[in-house]
Amino acid sequence: MGSLTIYIVFLVLLFGISGAKYEPNWESIDSRPLPDWYDQAKFGIFIHWGVFSVPSFGSEWFWWYWQKQKLQSYVEFMQKNYPPNFKYQDFAPYFTAEFFDAKEWTDLFVSSGAKYIVLTTKHHEGFTLWGSKNSWNWNAVDVGPKRDLVDEVVNSIRADSDLRLGLYHSLFEWFNPLFQLDAANVYTTNFFPTTKTLPELYELIMKYKPEVLWSDGDGDAPDQYWNSTGFLAWLYNDSPVRDTVVTNDRWGYGSICTHGGYYTCTDRYQPGHLLKHKWENCMTIDKKSWGYRRNAPLSDYLTIEQLVATLVETVSCGGNLLMNVGPTHDGRIVPIFEERLRQMGQWLKVNGDAIYNTTAWRSQNDSLTPNIWYTFKPQEKSIFAVLLEWPTKGSVILSEPVVTQGQTQVSLLGHGSLQWQPVKPSGLQVILPQLSFSQMPCQWAWTLRLMGAS
Repeated sequence: MGSLTIYIVFLVLLFGISGAKYEPNWESIDSRPLPDWYDQAKFGIFIHWGVFSVPSFGSEWFWWYWQKQKLQSYVEFMQKNYPPNFKYQDFAPYFTAEFFDAKEWTDLFVSSGAKYIVLTTKHHEGFTLWGSKNSWNWNAVDVGPKRDLVDEVVNSIRADSDLRLGLYHSLFEWFNPLFQLDAANVYTTNFFPTTKTLPELYELIMKYKPEVLWSDGDGDAPDQYWNSTGFLAWLYNDSPVRDTVVTNDRWGYGSICTHGGYYTCTDRYQPGHLLKHKWENCMTIDKKSWGYRRNAPLSDYLTIEQLVATLVETVSCGGNLLMNVGPTHDGRIVPIFEERLRQMGQWLKVNGDAIYNTTAWRSQNDSLTPNIWYTFKPQEKSIFAVLLEWPTKGSVILSEPVVTQGQTQVSLLGHGSLQWQPVKPSGLQVILPQLSFSQMPCQWAWTLRLMGAS
């Protein structure tokens, strides 16, 4: 065997074993196809939990608003309720999680109809919910519950459900001295990412093997500072989750809505039209906070009608919905969140065919009748029209589908076949059944399935 042949065989073995494919630059990283499971899943649950759950006042940005921006409401809250020398770190021992039961959480998430979850392993405060080797005495194993909360969630998700596991991780930390040093050096030094951020990311992947890695918090530092493309090349080429993992777009200043896996663009992103790139609407049931707030009035929580409408619009426009709950410091998911999650599950049991494994149709919403959104299931050649309001006149006009008498069939999910007639210049009028409240297949939005239409 010639030396050239031996060299070629060596390269084949090397790259075959390592799976090396993606290079540490955005052009290569962005060329990776998104694993199919993510687009099929459509709906996930976000969980914001940390030391900020102890004061549970205002926002999960409590530390920043209190100590950095010194917002009056936060300063007054601390002055009224805590001693003058009380520090944010003093909240940590009260992050107790004594009522936390990972299986209870898992069962609730399954009942919601979600297909994946994303747990905050570390928010911008820097406190890790696992025993991070790089977060000494500022983690849930050393302080507070003295438990590896990430591990408990991971084990339950995998033992008690078919949910996909996602982990959130903040790149930066507000008050970490190493990050502040790098920022003062205009990110020409990289003490913080090399000793804190990147070791944590590698540890999370190797230890817990998540299928979603939800990055956040670039601190206005560029992706070169975070070595994001280098890490992602390893993640896609050589990590134990290289074939199934999905990531978002928050990998450094300027990367959001431009680079990475799926796009998040902004919190609560809802473009209202079809995008060329897969995207996710991360939003929260509490309109004003991601973390739990003791001071939240009922009016600050989205209603189930609003949540269903958000899911339907998001999926119609090609996105996934990641809906957030904020547990309490002692590990409870409070009844208002539980109710919303179970209501979503009730709706999806009837209408899930219009959500899971669907794609965007040629029209996202009806141009004639308001509050109607479309999805499409090409493998069944089914068009779904979701009505956010039940018509008062006993029928509804769908102007977008092209129908053929004797061929097109219409049904109401959870009920059965319906009569229809063509209308001019295009579309059809669907005759809705006269149902009592108890006979309705669901309470909040209703789905028509069209077969034999285009």
